[in-house]
Parts: sequence; structure tokens; C-alpha cells
Amino acid sequence: MPAAGRAPTIPSTVPATPTPQQARFRRVLCAFGLYTLAVILWGAYVRSSLSGDGCGAHWPLCNGQVLPVEPQLKTVVEFTHRVTSGLCWVGSFALWWWSRRVFPKGHRARLGALLVFVFMCSEALVGAGLVLLQLVATNPSGARAYWMGAHLLNTFLLLGSLALGWFWAGGGGSLRAARRSASGKLLLGGVAAFLLLGMSGAIVALGDTLYPAQSLAAGIAHDLSASAPLFVRLRVVHPVLALALGVYLMTVASAVATRTGDPSVRRLAWTIGGLYTLQIAAGFANMMLLAPIWLQLVHLAIADAIWVSLVLFVAYSSAASATEARVSDAEAAALPRPA
Repeated sequence: MPAAGRAPTIPSTVPATPTPQQARFRRVLCAFGLYTLAVILWGAYVRSSLSGDGCGAHWPLCNGQVLPVEPQLKTVVEFTHRVTSGLCWVGSFALWWWSRRVFPKGHRARLGALLVFVFMCSEALVGAGLVLLQLVATNPSGARAYWMGAHLLNTFLLLGSLALGWFWAGGGGSLRAARRSASGKLLLGGVAAFLLLGMSGAIVALGDTLYPAQSLAAGIAHDLSASAPLFVRLRVVHPVLALALGVYLMTVASAVATRTGDPSVRRLAWTIGGLYTLQIAAGFANMMLLAPIWLQLVHLAIADAIWVSLVLFVAYSSAASATEARVSDAEAAALPRPA
């Protein structure tokens, strides 16, 4: 037992300094994440430009050929997406292999790199399924809506894995502390709700492509029609859910940031609030301008940025909570005990 009056030993909140190779890995992982985001946005352009059938019902070949001969524009768009996606898969495998070289066994950065590779593989499989089942271009089947929702879910999990891999490569710790406090549980509930919101947004974007509105009034009338397909009916529900969830997330994030007092957590809370406000404005403009392709891509890019910020917010706030718990334990252990 420490002697009475002796200052308690406070656990360090500073992670171990990464080696030069580990720091280089983290920088490359960040650059790879930006490249992956660009590929994701190009994939959204493939969908919104109705170019998903540019290579026919063939995968991984394009119209039965390794290199398309005299391709149409939509073939070029789809083939470009396949090539850049293939490079993503190769890069994710290389990062996983590299992580095993520069981080010791059991390091969380290895887990992050493995998750990136796993979700990159499932992303490729979902894309292949859409092509082989011909759930692309103008196909309006209900099954396509579920596939698009699953595609968005996998994309978010991939981006989340990249964010966590970057966090862990810098010495970040476990996320377990986020499940222990009431505010942490509320935050995790908001994160799960944001996943569902994103899935509904993917379906709404598909509806904007398959059933474009000729005017704002005609679009609203179609949205409220009982005979409207799922793609269209969600166009009314999605903005309402987005507004409600935005208020919820900003409230919870502010409470968590105030409780922890950590500068990184506060900055991420402000980032989430700013991005969400921008997203609401982009969504409103998307509706008023009848969903032009460029604005759909901006809307998706902001959604991806919010998601990454949320994942990092959970990671950093969990680390801050774990540090608080260790400090409290150290202070309690330093108190003199009765004889």
C-alpha cells in the first residue's frame, strides 16, 4: 500500500511512440483511405449514370473480354471502376501483409488491416453479385434495393475499419470503455442508427436515378402516392430521419465531449456537428435541384466523412474514458486504508 500522503501513480495517457516504419504505415494507410473514398464515389457515379451494365452480365471479365474492344462510354465508366476497385483489393492485401511486418503480434493495427482486407473482399463480392444478377442500370426490382442497402453497409464498415486501423496504428487503445458509460451506450446507439440511415439513403439515391422527378411538386406527389415503389416512398421518410438523428448525435456528442474534456474528442464533436449541418443543407439542395449527379456524389462524400468522424469520435472518447478510469483507480489505491 502506498504511504499516506504520497502522490498516486497516474497511468500515462500518451501512447507509445510509433517506430519510423509504423509511422510510415499510418501515413500510407491514410492515403489509401482517401484513394478508396475516390473509388467509392466513382462507384456511385457508375450507378447514377446508369453505367452498371457497361460490361454486361460478366465478372470479372468485361463483356467476355479482358480489355474491352471499341467500348461505349458506359463501358469505359464501368471498366474504370473495376480496374480501380481491383487496385483497392491489391492495396488492402499489401497493407495487411505489411502490418504483420511492422507491428508485433497482438497489436490492434494488425486487426485493423485485416478488417480492411476482409471488407474489401466482401465489397468486391457484393459488386460482383450486382453485376451477375443484373441488378444494375435501370433494373427496378425490390431485390436491388436490399442489395444497395447491403452495399452501403459494407462500404461503411470498410471505411470504419480504415479509420480504426489508422487510430490503432498511432497507438490507440481498445473501444471497450465506450460500452461502459450511459453516454457511451447512447453514442453507440446513434452510430447504429446512422448505419441504418445510410442504408436508406442508398435506396433513396437509387430511386432518384430510376424515377427522376420532373419538378419538385411532381416529385412530392409521386413520393406520397400509395402506389409508389419503396425507392420513392423513402424519399419522404429519409430527410425526417436524418434531421432527427442529427439532433440526437450532436446532443450526445456534445455531452460526451463535455464529460471527457479531451481536446481531440471536442474537435471531433465540432467536426461532426459541422459536417452534419453541411449534409442537411446538401440534402435540401439535392431535393430542390431534383438530385443532379454531382450533388448526389457530394451528398455521399459528406455522409462518408460523417461516418469516419463518428468512428474516430467513439475511438478517442473511449480512450479518454479508459484513461479516466485508470486515473480514478490509481487515486483510490493511493488513499490510506483503515487499520
